[in-house]
Amino acid sequence: MSDTSSLDALIQALRRLPGVGVKSAQRMAFHLLQHDRAGAQVLSQALAQAATQVRHCERCHTFTEGAVCETCLDPARDATRLCVVETPADQAAMERTAAFKGLYFVLMGRLSPLDGVGPRDIGVHNLLERASDGVVQEVILATSFTAEGEATAHAIGEALKRRGVHVTRLARGVPVGSELEYVDLGTIAHALADRR
Repeated sequence: MSDTSSLDALIQALRRLPGVGVKSAQRMAFHLLQHDRAGAQVLSQALAQAATQVRHCERCHTFTEGAVCETCLDPARDATRLCVVETPADQAAMERTAAFKGLYFVLMGRLSPLDGVGPRDIGVHNLLERASDGVVQEVILATSFTAEGEATAHAIGEALKRRGVHVTRLARGVPVGSELEYVDLGTIAHALADRR
């Protein structure tokens, strides 16, 4: 056994994070152990606590420590509008805009047949039940504009329409503050087709 097995285990653990390769993991591990052992302890405790305390909201599937998240419990939210997002990070981005006052359903992924991710894996059945509860009047599909995100939005949209639910999709187009000459042609084409 190596005399640095704990260090090796830390590096391997850090590599589990998205976008972190061997060198980045080593750099983080060395920094924590060489310059910030107190920070390493705080990180360790916070990670352990989150791993045991954080779970999925029973209504929207986002992360929460309670059975139901604060957003779902907020009586000021518009329960007639349900925004479907892929991840809690997407939900947080929507919240930062302060433009949406409805409720959410977090898929925790997107359809990806090549990766073996199907409707059951992202809770489509739960979404269909929630959207058909008689309270929801509009479902806003806010999945990403990747091939998988589009396929997810299409599949969910079709299933909801069959149930008589009004479905909309986030608009896409030219970013605010951009100049047309620097915008990619696909974005311009979609903006032109989706103009209003």
